[in-house]
Amino acid sequence: MIFVTLGTQDKGFVRLLQAIDREILKGNIKEKVIVQAGYTKYTSKNMEILDLISPDEFDDLMDKSDLVITHGGAGSILSAIKKDKTVIAAARLKKYKEHTNDHQRQLIREFSDKGYILELRDFNKLDKLLEKAKVFKPRKFLSNTDNMIALISDYIEKDNHVSWYNKCREVLLYLLFGGMTTVINIFSFLSLRYFNISIYISNVIAWVVSVLFAFITNKLFVFESRNKTFKDDIRESFYFFGFRILSLFFDMAFMFLLVQILSVQELFSKVLANILVILLNYVFSKIFVFRK
Repeated sequence: MIFVTLGTQDKGFVRLLQAIDREILKGNIKEKVIVQAGYTKYTSKNMEILDLISPDEFDDLMDKSDLVITHGGAGSILSAIKKDKTVIAAARLKKYKEHTNDHQRQLIREFSDKGYILELRDFNKLDKLLEKAKVFKPRKFLSNTDNMIALISDYIEKDNHVSWYNKCREVLLYLLFGGMTTVINIFSFLSLRYFNISIYISNVIAWVVSVLFAFITNKLFVFESRNKTFKDDIRESFYFFGFRILSLFFDMAFMFLLVQILSVQELFSKVLANILVILLNYVFSKIFVFRK
């Protein structure tokens, strides 16, 4: 029996099940296939597909299996190699929206390089890996392997720059586009002031221009919000502009305090006000506006 486990990720991994289905139809897989699919929605007449199962059921299926095909979750891989199972592992990838980053690829590579599992990189070559699995002798899991697992965890969480970037990506992009928004705001403000337009009117117009830029970049690149309905898009727009109006009042009040009361130079005051606004807007967008 082949046991396929996709963990409990809240994103689907249809690619892997499609690849397995193709091999069944080709006759390369003749054993019974049972799938713990989690949140992956897939229908097949060739496999028994279960959603979420209890730990006892999971262990029972793992014990009965001759081959385990899994995603790159550390828990799934460890559960299999601790039972000396032959394992084929395939990484969920960000570009297919199967995960938020590509750390599974790196984790699988570590286990594969050390001889514990087989890595499935090309889903069109699963048939060749199935043949290899028949003669593959996995490295035996020993208690001192905990040190290796600790090293892998450290590699993924601390030393790997791709994983570090993915963890910090949202904030880094927000700061990048926030900086660009600030430049657009200040440039628009100074351009209007050059023509002797009122400081407050200049502030409002500069805000409108910069907030349009901020909405587009925040939605598409920072928070990567992809709504399923037009109603959700309207909700996002309403909340985004509503909170930006609130931050505009903070901006204007801060400018009034610095320029009119404390007699601070206009440009310096504008920069300080924008720093405050960027921080406020990140909090508002993150918590109330955009939903992944």
